[in-house]
Amino acid sequence: MIQIDALPAFNDNYIWLLQDAGSKRCAVVDPGDAAPVQAWLEAHPDWQLSDILITHHHFDHVGGVETLKNATGARVAGPATEKIPARDLDLNDNDTIDVLGLRFQIIAVPGHTLGHIAYYHAGQNLLFCGDTLFAGGCGRLFEGTPQQMHRSLSRLAALPASTRVYCTHEYTLSNLRFAHAVEPDNVRLNERLAEVTRWRAEGRISLPSTLELELATNPFLRTGEPSIIAAAQARDGDQVTEPSAVFASLRAWKDSF
Repeated sequence: MIQIDALPAFNDNYIWLLQDAGSKRCAVVDPGDAAPVQAWLEAHPDWQLSDILITHHHFDHVGGVETLKNATGARVAGPATEKIPARDLDLNDNDTIDVLGLRFQIIAVPGHTLGHIAYYHAGQNLLFCGDTLFAGGCGRLFEGTPQQMHRSLSRLAALPASTRVYCTHEYTLSNLRFAHAVEPDNVRLNERLAEVTRWRAEGRISLPSTLELELATNPFLRTGEPSIIAAAQARDGDQVTEPSAVFASLRAWKDSF
């Protein structure tokens, strides 16, 4: 069984650290800063960093890649259509990659960036989704269209409900506050908002989430729900009916929330 821990970076990033105790090998996802990874490796000198997995090209996800590769010789894998430092393995939609004895499927999820990918392992229900799906929210559309992002989120939403969602920012509380503004009568959402508010006050991490929880509380995965459609229509008019149009309305609303 792989152990997964979060290494905090910058103000609100998480670098995910996967550890295989049997082989004493580890892997990291989206190391925007090398320092937290180097500190962990220095504290665990008998461990070897074998793989660096990248979801997209933004600096807060790739800034530490070259330093770590130069220090450890780790294999760097990332999206084929984006400029990824020191990349050894180009990954496209539906490719697979073996990491620490686990075979991950690559899912193309354009929207936040055009080449963004996610890593999914069915056996252990693991999803490393970068800045596409957040706990309670989704990433901004820096490069893609609302239609692209809606399709990407729909692909992730079709995964098993038990899937654990490892995104890369501690945005959960602000996302849930927006979700509450959209859907104030969602009982499950209100319970989650209260719980995460307590967690953050105690300094606790809010991740990982689960897909089941996201489907119940994340408005960006609930664009077919009557309550979400009504909220979008109240903002942008009755012509907002299709799920992708509802998504576009929510994303624009969130951008100025």
